[in-house]
Amino acid sequence: MIPFELNGQRIEYAGEENRSLLDFLRGEMGITSAKDGCSGQGACGACLVELNGRPALSCVTRMKKVAGGKVVTLEGLPEPLLRTLGQAFVEKGAVQCGFCSPGFLMRTKLLLQENPAPERRQILDALKLNLCRCTGYLRIIEAIESAAALLAGARPAAADVNQGIGGRQDKYEAWETAVGRRPFVADLRIPGMVFGALRFSDHARAVVRGIDTETAAKMPGVLRVFTAADIPGEPLTGLIVADWPLMIAAGETCRSGADVLAGVVGTSEANARAAAGAIRVDYEVLEPLTDMLQAERSPILVHEQGNLLETCVIRRGGDVDAALAASAFTASGTFRTQMIEHAFLETEAAVALPEEGGVRLYSQGQGVYEDRRQVASLLGLPEEKVRVIQVANGGGFGGKEDITVQGHAALFAMLLQKPVRVRLDRPESIRMHPKRHPLVMEYALGCDRSGQLTALRARIIGDTGAYASVGTKVLERAAGHATGAYHVPTADIEAKTVYTNNIPCGAMRGFGVNQVTFAMESCLDMLCEQGGFDRWQLRYDNALDMGRMTASGQVLGPGVGVRACLLALKDEFYGSPTAGLACGIKNTGIGNGISDDSEVRIDVVSGSKLVIQHGWTEMGQGVHTVARQVVCQETGLEPAIMEVRVDTASGARSGMTTASRATSLVGNALIAACSGLKRDLEQQPLSALAGRSYRGRWRCDWTTMPRAADAPAAGKVVTHYSYGYAAQLVLLDGKGAISRVIAAHDAGRIVNPVLFQGQIEGAVVMGLGYALSEDLPLRDGLPLSYRLADLGLAKAGDVPPITVIGVEVADEHGPYGAKGVGEIGLVPTAAAVANAFCRFDGRRRFRLPMERQEKTR
Repeated sequence: MIPFELNGQRIEYAGEENRSLLDFLRGEMGITSAKDGCSGQGACGACLVELNGRPALSCVTRMKKVAGGKVVTLEGLPEPLLRTLGQAFVEKGAVQCGFCSPGFLMRTKLLLQENPAPERRQILDALKLNLCRCTGYLRIIEAIESAAALLAGARPAAADVNQGIGGRQDKYEAWETAVGRRPFVADLRIPGMVFGALRFSDHARAVVRGIDTETAAKMPGVLRVFTAADIPGEPLTGLIVADWPLMIAAGETCRSGADVLAGVVGTSEANARAAAGAIRVDYEVLEPLTDMLQAERSPILVHEQGNLLETCVIRRGGDVDAALAASAFTASGTFRTQMIEHAFLETEAAVALPEEGGVRLYSQGQGVYEDRRQVASLLGLPEEKVRVIQVANGGGFGGKEDITVQGHAALFAMLLQKPVRVRLDRPESIRMHPKRHPLVMEYALGCDRSGQLTALRARIIGDTGAYASVGTKVLERAAGHATGAYHVPTADIEAKTVYTNNIPCGAMRGFGVNQVTFAMESCLDMLCEQGGFDRWQLRYDNALDMGRMTASGQVLGPGVGVRACLLALKDEFYGSPTAGLACGIKNTGIGNGISDDSEVRIDVVSGSKLVIQHGWTEMGQGVHTVARQVVCQETGLEPAIMEVRVDTASGARSGMTTASRATSLVGNALIAACSGLKRDLEQQPLSALAGRSYRGRWRCDWTTMPRAADAPAAGKVVTHYSYGYAAQLVLLDGKGAISRVIAAHDAGRIVNPVLFQGQIEGAVVMGLGYALSEDLPLRDGLPLSYRLADLGLAKAGDVPPITVIGVEVADEHGPYGAKGVGEIGLVPTAAAVANAFCRFDGRRRFRLPMERQEKTR
């Protein structure tokens, strides 16, 4: 028996003494403020609690260690203290996805009870145990300083009078998320719920000769073992190409270590995992194809149709070889970027339960309607029999576009007729979901004697791993943004997407544009070195503007903010001889001939409640907040009466939450929906409208398919309806370390300045990690490490000061002139770092990550 006190309550624990405190708190006590982000690796701080007045990582604290002690979680804090801590985080914009926030709040409480007025260095020291992937930490540091001031008697900041567009409306459900009261998927508790676990392939390429489930099926608590033979519908999944099996059957070949061979459902997650580990697999191990440069000529075929998935070609402006030969200066090089892990702190989870001849699925995915389509196909059901409810997730960054566990949870629930939760632990998450594409880019860029760009030849190859995911679209974006934020008259670009037996790659923030920007901006500095050109002026002179052309051949209309961003940095640039400068462009909307579409519904429940229904995923970026701000702006109603829901039962269809497009699409659709509501409110009060619904839709269907611009075609090229623009400056100290980043970003109309600043800061820090330290090295197609601590992620003490400058050049299609900001924030960062380093030591970097590369030289 282990006696201890939990939140003032006496506990007598009689279980396994080596059980983790986190497992006990969540599994037995129903405490959900302590989160599981690293699966017992002690690497993220999301599980942090107070033990005997000191911080303790509950995931690595064994029950025997709490004997006679006092454990406090956020649930045990006095309400006034919790209100103050949470509100400080909300006001400073320190809550984005919020999965890490309870751990930071507990750390704040412990720090301030020991040191009520900490200096910034002491705050940084206190945060060594905590990870945040969204905010970039600066908002969190300011929130801790604010909490200290509030607890010392400072008056809280007054609420912004403007709760509409341009106002500082608090992020939707931010306080509830920060204090651990808003549930994530793994926090859901449904009566009778059972638990699933998956058995993954041990090899990147192998014939599965047999799957022996007999021992697993007989283990304690096991309800059933599932294999591919149990799938009643289409066994393949995929966002664009259906090529990824839900489970690999005996006799089939594994293509990746991400492949699932079987699943187990048990009365507890521990039982299910133990049984999944007991499934014995007989393999014929085959040599994997792991080098993307060998893919086209390798005798190893990942898929029967071959290893070349797609080639995107853009040719315009005449003979590129002649244009380069006639150029006064040319810069060329082969640039390589790495595979990296999204490292969202909430690992993948889904809960499914049987419902009216179908299933209800609680998903954290980035597209409820896409989840519905694929799950219905797997189950052999019409889509209306699959209801998907989106639970705001703990970070996505593109990594939750592909389905992972949603299909397994739905299958198990339907066949068992029981609620089932399936959750990946951290090593499984690293193994399964698609990563950022590594690219190899051969660039040759020319200019004339005055520094005007003349031509670009680019040959790009991207490793999409064993399955297509959105690899073809990533390489299309790479090709379509290959000339960066500049007008280049002649372009010859080829971008190939190839299969290998590596872990699949798919969507990640920036979507192929980060990679080509690194190459393009490096070449620009190389041209400046050759021709003696001013680096700022050359960029300004060649920058995109109205009437100028992107890589894809699209001639831009009004609303181009590259030059405005450069002007915002001009003085700082000329004040530092080693400043690294880079610009960026990133599409808003999928475009490329595919419709961007959003439907919304506003339900008036009563005079004090309005429900906004849309189809977009909240993953920290603030789409629910934007939705409320639009309705506030259009109707004058207060945000406190508005609830936001994402549920396929509403019929408010949308596509995937990707391509920085949610603000534009949901905003325009809500403006349309509010038009009828506004008219009715002019005649009668809201209470009289109870029971009415108002629908709105916005659709962009005028973009054009990618094509070589010299191919026969009618009409002009419109690759995307909108773009975001940026310029970033990286400053170094006397030792060559990054001392400051200045990020000027054209967001069109800034909908919410707090959310805007947080998005850019978080993206810049992610971009610094991409440039310097993040990597996911593989051996024989499998990760060398499955530990969060080995991914090279930045912590609070690694982050330099970041100055964010908002530039507002209105977009002609965005609501109120707004543009997407979710991805553009890190597009120029790695290039700016590389250019700064080269200015400091004269050595050009051609490979990312730079820090790890240099440590191994």
